[in-house]
Amino acid sequence: MALTATFVKNAKYTVAPAGDKHRDGGGMYLLVNASGKYWRMDYRFADKRKTLALGVYPTVSLQKARKRRDAARELLADGKDPGALKREERQATAMAAANTFELVAREFLQTKVGAWTPMYAAKWMRGMEKDLFPYIGKLPIATVTPPMLLEALRKCEKRGAIESAHTLRQTAGQVFRYGIQTGRCERNPSQDLQGALKPVTTKNMAAILEPDKVGSLLRAIDAYSGQPMTRVALALSALLFQRPGNVRQMEWVWVDFDSAMLTIPSKDMKRRIHQKINGRPHLVPLAPQAVSLLKEIMPLTGHGRYVFPSLRTGERPMSNNTINAALRRMGFEKDEMSAHGFRATARTLMIERIKGIAADVIEAQLAHGKSGPLGNAYDRAEFMEQRWKMMREWANYLDKLRIGADVISIRSRMK
Repeated sequence: MALTATFVKNAKYTVAPAGDKHRDGGGMYLLVNASGKYWRMDYRFADKRKTLALGVYPTVSLQKARKRRDAARELLADGKDPGALKREERQATAMAAANTFELVAREFLQTKVGAWTPMYAAKWMRGMEKDLFPYIGKLPIATVTPPMLLEALRKCEKRGAIESAHTLRQTAGQVFRYGIQTGRCERNPSQDLQGALKPVTTKNMAAILEPDKVGSLLRAIDAYSGQPMTRVALALSALLFQRPGNVRQMEWVWVDFDSAMLTIPSKDMKRRIHQKINGRPHLVPLAPQAVSLLKEIMPLTGHGRYVFPSLRTGERPMSNNTINAALRRMGFEKDEMSAHGFRATARTLMIERIKGIAADVIEAQLAHGKSGPLGNAYDRAEFMEQRWKMMREWANYLDKLRIGADVISIRSRMK
C-alpha cells in the first residue's frame, strides 16, 4: 500500500532497534528512527543488494522522494548503479568546494616562491585579495565563467583603475592555467575577455624635454633651499639618470672615488629574481661633477650606510616621495616633471642634442632591456669606454644648459 503525505507526517518511532520501515513501492520506504525520518531505496546491482539514500523528511517530501526513486530506477534500467553515481557526484562536489579560485590562487603563489621577489609576490596577492577574492574567491574554480570574471573586473574599471583591471585579467589567467595544469578546471575564462575591458591609456612619466626648461630646472636645483641631501639627490638624479629607487637607496659602499664608479649590486636592480641572483652589477661611471657632489655630501652622511638616509632614522634610505616633493616645492607641477622623468630627459636630449652617442649605449646605461647586436656587449665591464665618454659629455652638456650657453648657441644658429 502506497504511503500518503499525511501518514508520513504523522509517523512515529516505535523504539524498534532497527527503526520502523514504511514501504511505498518500487523498493522505496520511509525509515523512522530516534533521530528522524529518512527516505531509502533497496535495489540489486551486479547481484548485490544495495541501499540508496533519497533524502531526509521533511526537506525531501514524499513526492520528491518518489521522483528520485524513479530516476534511480531509470539508471538501473540503463545498467548504471545509482549509488555509485551519487558517490561520484558527492566526491566531485567536495573536490570543487576544496578547489575554490582563492585556494588555487594561493597554491599557485606558493609555486612562485624563489622565482618572484617578495615585493612582487605581495603586490600580486594584494590585487587578488582586494579585487578578485571578494567576488569569485569562494567559487569552485571550474565554475567561474567569463561573465563572472568580467563582473569582478568591471568593479575596478568603475573606480577608474583601468590598468589594474587589465593586470588582474592577466593574473587571473595565471591561476586558471595552473588550475588546468593541476586538473582543477578545464578552461581559462580570462582568454575570452580579450578586448572586453576599456583600453589602457598609456601616460608617460612627466619629464622636461626642452633644453631651456632643463636649464631652468638645473638652476632651481642649485638654488634649492631645503635639505642639502635633497639638493644633491636632485642634482645626481639629473647627472646619473638612474631609477629613482637606485638614487635614493644609494649606499656608500657602492661608491668608488678612486675609479669614479658607482656599482649597483644586481640584487638592488629592477630585475627578475633569477637575474638579481645571477646577474652582473650595474656600473655607472661618475663624471667629475658627480664625484664632487658625492664628496660634498660625504661629511654629512658618510658615517652611515646610505648616501641619502631618512631624516628620521639613518637605518632607512630617503623616502620615495622626497624628490617629487622637492620638485613641487620648486614650482614644477606633477604633470611637468617627476623623479622618474630625469631618465626621459637624459635619453631624449642625448639622442637629439649630443652627436655621436649610440642609442644602445644610452639604453645600457639606463639598464633597460638590451636591444640590437651590441646590447649585451655594452653591459660588460670591458666595454665601458663608450659609457665613460657619454657620462662626461652629458655632465658637461648639463653645465652648459645651467648657464644657458647651449640654448643661446642653438637659438643663434636658428636666426
